[in-house]
Amino acid sequence: MNIIPSMRCRDVARSVAFYTTVLDFKHHGTWPETGSPSFGIVSREGAELHLSSHSGDGTFGNVASVLVHDIDHLFQQYVARGLNTTSKMDSPVHQGPTDQTWGTREFYVDDPDGNTLRFVQRPA
Repeated sequence: MNIIPSMRCRDVARSVAFYTTVLDFKHHGTWPETGSPSFGIVSREGAELHLSSHSGDGTFGNVASVLVHDIDHLFQQYVARGLNTTSKMDSPVHQGPTDQTWGTREFYVDDPDGNTLRFVQRPA
């Protein structure tokens, strides 16, 4: 079974650009190709994410956790690709990988609509 998170977006084309340019996701299509509302699919390493500007598809500010290996390297890749870490200066976990008291190492990325991807590395 796969569970696929869906992120509510104001502009799917803008969101697709963020996910593909900064976060290195692959774009599989947007329907319709232009206009709104629309629906898009992106993926990375076999994990799919849906992007939707349809009013019934969730709310802005959703959260999805992404399990990763080598979180420090991934964060540096994202920064090199243009990830802006200055939008939430009061949130250390938005500034870079942080060791959490519950044993994981995490960093968070907010997309253009305030949805958050929580990148999580579990202990070895």
